[in-house]
Amino acid sequence: MADPTYTPPEVWTFDAENGGRFAAINAPTSGARSEKELPVGEHDFQLYSLATPNGVKATVMFEELLEAGFADAEYDAWTVNISDGSQFGSGFVDLNPNSKIPTMLDKSGPEPVRVFESGAILLHLAEKFGAFLPTDHTRAEVLSWLFWQVGSAPFIGGGFGHFYAYAPEKYEYPINRYAMETKRLFDVADKRLAQSEYLGGKDFTIADMATWPWLAPFVVGGIYGEARKFLSIHEYTHVERWVKQIAERPGVRRGRIVNKAWGEEDEQLLERHSAADFEGKKF
Repeated sequence: MADPTYTPPEVWTFDAENGGRFAAINAPTSGARSEKELPVGEHDFQLYSLATPNGVKATVMFEELLEAGFADAEYDAWTVNISDGSQFGSGFVDLNPNSKIPTMLDKSGPEPVRVFESGAILLHLAEKFGAFLPTDHTRAEVLSWLFWQVGSAPFIGGGFGHFYAYAPEKYEYPINRYAMETKRLFDVADKRLAQSEYLGGKDFTIADMATWPWLAPFVVGGIYGEARKFLSIHEYTHVERWVKQIAERPGVRRGRIVNKAWGEEDEQLLERHSAADFEGKKF
């Protein structure tokens, strides 16, 4: 139980012992903690990631581009183990000063460019290949839903997920606060999907790629323990229709297992360098 008499000190100080599950890697500072170069493959696009919801956004995008016939979207995907602090190696920090996955190096232009933050990666690739982002009047709608998801994810993951599943103790107030917000976000999506086949309109776009990896695990019951039951996710029937529809796309089925480091071995693909890497895998 929380101490009801607790009063924040005048000046906060960091206590590494109070970080819960992620105490070993938590710190109030940024920057590299070790010297470690990143591996680099032969393709123009180098992705450094993990198959968390944010990571799946990027791998689904690449696989959808390849499925759509964009051969130049071939990429190398390298697993970054965020539990052991690999994201604080010097090579990773050079690409992403925020030390979060996914991050990407694009070597396809005159000069290599780094792209970090999952929404930025989706937008960068959509504009580079001219795919999954409309150029007509519906572009603004797609971008609105894309950034809706980017702004909402912290309430679901760092908010509800942390206090419901990962915090060292269960606290009623934050669980109630973020359960309410997560359900509100599901309701926003459900009402939109009652009107439209996809979030941005009639076509599958980067807005769906960004949102699906966050909402789908709640629908199928694959995230935060009993969260599906706790939040009554079965109530959101239009979200469920959308989740199941997207889950059948070949690009999505492949992308969801890239950089996956848990579960059954035949559903993991720690590194991805060509389509041949999926042989023998369940996806």
